[in-house]
Amino acid sequence: MWRASGRPRAPDGRSPQDDDTRPGRSAGARRPRDPQSPSPDGAAPVDAAPARRRPTLSLKGRALQLLSRREHSRLELERKLAAHETEPGELAKVLDELQARGFIDEQRVIDSLLHQRAGRLGTSRLRQELAAKGVDAAAAADALAGLKESEPARARALWLKRFGKPPTDARERGRQMRFLLARGFSADVAARAMRALPDEDDGEAH
Repeated sequence: MWRASGRPRAPDGRSPQDDDTRPGRSAGARRPRDPQSPSPDGAAPVDAAPARRRPTLSLKGRALQLLSRREHSRLELERKLAAHETEPGELAKVLDELQARGFIDEQRVIDSLLHQRAGRLGTSRLRQELAAKGVDAAAAADALAGLKESEPARARALWLKRFGKPPTDARERGRQMRFLLARGFSADVAARAMRALPDEDDGEAH
C-alpha cells in the first residue's frame, strides 16, 4: 500500500512553512515596534506622548476649593495657602475679597464646629479648637455660653456610650475620669456623669 510521506502540502504544492503569511498577519506586515526600543537605524528611542498636566489653580481657586469642602476660618486659609503665594500681599487681597463676598464667615465656622464636635467634647476643648482656628475669643465665648446647660447631659451620653456602667474600683474610676477630662469636661461634670444608672439607684432604694 502506498503511504504518503513527508509533511502535508497545500493544493498549490507549497508547504505551510513556505508561506510567509501566518494567522493574524498579512504578507509583508511588520510587528509594531516598542516606542522605547531603539530604531533599526540606531536612532534614540521614541518616547510616548507625555501625559496632559492639570492646569495650575490660582490662589483664589485654591481658596474656593478648600471652602467647598468645609468651612474654613481666615487663619486656616492663611496657613494652608501661604506656600502658594507668589507675591507679597497677594494672599491677603484674595482673602479680603472672599471675606467681603461672604465666602469666609466666622459665625459659620463656629456653628459648623459646634454642630460636629459638641456631642463629643466639653466646653474647654471646644474653646481650644475655636481658638486654634483663629476665632475671636468673645464670639467663641458667646457661642459656648449656650452649651452650658447641656454640658452634664452631653458628658453623660458620651460616658454611657464609652463605658455604660459605673467604675468598680479606684483604678477604673480614674480611667473613666481621665477619659471625660481629656475631652474637655470639668471634674464636677465628669463625676456626675459617672454616677450609678437610674435603674441601679431604684434597685438600691428597695
